[in-house]
Amino acid sequence: MGRPKNFSRESVLDKAMPVFWKYGFTHTSLQELEKATGVNKSGLYSEFADKDDLYVQSLRHYIQKRKEDKTLTAKPLGWRNIERFLKLGPSQVDGQKGCFAVNSMNQLALLPPTARDLVLEGRDFHRDLILKNVQEEKPRMKPTLLAEMIFTFFIGIAMEQNLKDSKASNNQKIDDFMKIVRKL
Repeated sequence: MGRPKNFSRESVLDKAMPVFWKYGFTHTSLQELEKATGVNKSGLYSEFADKDDLYVQSLRHYIQKRKEDKTLTAKPLGWRNIERFLKLGPSQVDGQKGCFAVNSMNQLALLPPTARDLVLEGRDFHRDLILKNVQEEKPRMKPTLLAEMIFTFFIGIAMEQNLKDSKASNNQKIDDFMKIVRKL
């Protein structure tokens, strides 16, 4: 009979996610994961099949947390929610920059296949919420196109979060972008 584990799965995911987020899948070592989580290799492998599984579960954990965020579901739906999402959204999680799912898009060819499906699931979820907010505003432009454009802008802003001193300039870009969007 093995020793009882002295950690929770959720705690390990909360601690592993920032490491993967910062270094990416390929540049994260098992030693970094052991140090960040406080769990040794055998403990990690008793809970997760391998590094691929730990990454996928970390990404799944992140996306689930983002789905629980109420920024895009606050009443009344509309432009205010979208603007708040762009300014506050997933880019302000646990002191990390950008968006873990967007950062993962840069490495899709190197990731476990399940990771691609999770990234697409997260994208579709947020794009659909953006669409609901756009539809409430009854724009002149086709709402699905406008929602796609807004989400593409979000991806760009999330990527820019990784640049030094981007926060202030991104807020101005978001303000300018929303002025244009409101006219479409």
